[in-house]
Amino acid sequence: MLILLVLAILAYGLLAYFFLPFFWRHYGSQPAMSASPAVTRTKEGLPGDPLNVGLIGDEAELPQALAAAGWLPADPLRLQSLWDMAKTLALKKPYPQAPVSHLYLFDRKEDLAFEKAAGRTLKRRHHVRFWRADALGIPGRPFWIGAATFDVSIGLSRYTGQILHHIAPDVDAERDQLMADLQAAGRLESRHSVSGIGPTLNGRNGEGDWYYSDGDVAIGVLRAASEAEAGGPRLAPPPAAVAVKNRLWAGLRRLLAGVSGKGRGD
Repeated sequence: MLILLVLAILAYGLLAYFFLPFFWRHYGSQPAMSASPAVTRTKEGLPGDPLNVGLIGDEAELPQALAAAGWLPADPLRLQSLWDMAKTLALKKPYPQAPVSHLYLFDRKEDLAFEKAAGRTLKRRHHVRFWRADALGIPGRPFWIGAATFDVSIGLSRYTGQILHHIAPDVDAERDQLMADLQAAGRLESRHSVSGIGPTLNGRNGEGDWYYSDGDVAIGVLRAASEAEAGGPRLAPPPAAVAVKNRLWAGLRRLLAGVSGKGRGD
């Protein structure tokens, strides 16, 4: 009996920590992504939000495409914008371009940040931060790696006590929302995905917020504005193993959504 138990533990360890993670990794046309970090960091060095989106396009195309999709650039984080946030919160008014707190990747804060209002106040909003990372993309094209999450409330950090937003746990939903908005605006030429953090059931970001994810990074190639009505994007199907993982995850995701009790409500 003891031998069977040892063999079962060994088999589980090999399956869970070696074979399945290796089986589900995929990088396709962006092999450099295999060397990418999986999560951002806070100023204090704590793990932040997971990286889950990427866009290929130059620095002018990015804000144009996001604006067409209904996402606005976030105001810089400074005293005036913090005061504006305080006033709008107190008066329960909208602030569709409220600043976002800084997260760090490659030892620098985000290069660009965008958001989309999801209610009458800034407590609930879609938002994404981007870092330029051409070395991880396709040669000759600017590449932006990002972390998209949905803010559900304002509260205190479980780690530092600072006032900040708390995120919804289903970070994949926000990743998919951003891509759907860009697609609806006709600004995606093609879409594919690569491995990111990997399947995650109990992630924690820098504020202590729980999140879960299928672990993939959704990547879109942007269309120029003049080609925005040229039809839907080309979709690159995932490898067979990843497709199986995604089907399994879809069922698990529904269970996790019921457990979380913190829906997006949008």
